[in-house]
Amino acid sequence: MLHMDRLAIDGGQPVRKEKIFYGKQWIDEDDRKAVSEVLTSDFITCGPKVGELEQALADYAGAGYAVAVSNGTAALHCACLAAGIGPGEEVITTPLTFAASANCALYCGARPVFADVEPDTYNIDPKSIEAHITEKTKAVVAVDFTGQAVKNKEIRELCDKYNLFFIEDAAHSIGTKYDGKQVGSLADMTCFSFHPVKTITSGEGGAVLTNDRELYQKLVLAHTHGITHEETQMEEAPHEGPWYYEQVSLGYNYRMTDFQAALLLSQLKKMDQFVKRRKEIVRRYNKAFRDIPEIILQEEIPKSDACKHLYIIQLDLKKLTCTRRQFFDAMSAENVQCQIHYVPVYWFPYYRHLGYEKGLCPNAEEIYKGIVSIPLYPKMTEQDVEDVIHAVTKVIGNYRH
Repeated sequence: MLHMDRLAIDGGQPVRKEKIFYGKQWIDEDDRKAVSEVLTSDFITCGPKVGELEQALADYAGAGYAVAVSNGTAALHCACLAAGIGPGEEVITTPLTFAASANCALYCGARPVFADVEPDTYNIDPKSIEAHITEKTKAVVAVDFTGQAVKNKEIRELCDKYNLFFIEDAAHSIGTKYDGKQVGSLADMTCFSFHPVKTITSGEGGAVLTNDRELYQKLVLAHTHGITHEETQMEEAPHEGPWYYEQVSLGYNYRMTDFQAALLLSQLKKMDQFVKRRKEIVRRYNKAFRDIPEIILQEEIPKSDACKHLYIIQLDLKKLTCTRRQFFDAMSAENVQCQIHYVPVYWFPYYRHLGYEKGLCPNAEEIYKGIVSIPLYPKMTEQDVEDVIHAVTKVIGNYRH
């Protein structure tokens, strides 16, 4: 058996000497300085930087309020808690996503229901959403897959029609605009992730944005143990002194630290630069791959001006002599490390044990069989981009019928 991880497909030298991965953070001296200043200050958590960050995120996205949390999964959980989702209810989402988009419903005792995706955009299909709405449906968690905004207008209309909460899982899409408006200002609640492979990072971290003050207050409680210092939310008021607080609901410790917030504030200053570079790389890839018959490209939703987190190619395996695994290993042998996003959520053993079966979402399952994520991040050099293109075309050429 040929060890593809050690030997290029033609037996010669790989396309590049150094391994390149599908995603990578950009940390510079400004970021390090921002974190260092907080680490030598009086507050490394529960201090002023988190509030500064929340205001900056709300301002950037054009939202009324932002709540910074410990990670993107916490953001989704808090959004479901704020929506009042509970046992016996259903939450519609996509299977072509990270598991957290569905798990957040389970955390609240609700049942995830999987709507299919559009075969060309890979985003959740509004028609499939409507087909899965029942009297038990409480919310839609719509995922901006790869960074392309979902069809906000259609989903908003459905949620209004059936009195549902619209939660936009924007873990991939900070910097994306839909119909001229920033993602973060469109849904009832929008959830961001700041994991290192995302466009901006705080190491780990997330946020929920909303324009609704009542939801904002519930989000604040959800991420801080359900504890409040606000007299207007207390049962015992006026109280005996400034040390007093009350737990008024069951919440969680999903707080972000001040040094994480400082890092993200510094990253946010580079946001326009990061968005510009990601778009440049996407345009270069589109030009290189659009006329290769063995590759199917994700189609763009016209109203979505996307800042892509992922660049996905779909292999037309009927036109190739290799499997997806063989393509993946061959790319690795060229020192271009790809990734697969994602295994359909309900394929996992945990979901099978809950009674979910394969075949629920035919489009998502068919797309999954051929998709491969190739490197995309702002710090890629022009040579990095050319090496990735060279590797893809080389491997495709080797396995072409």
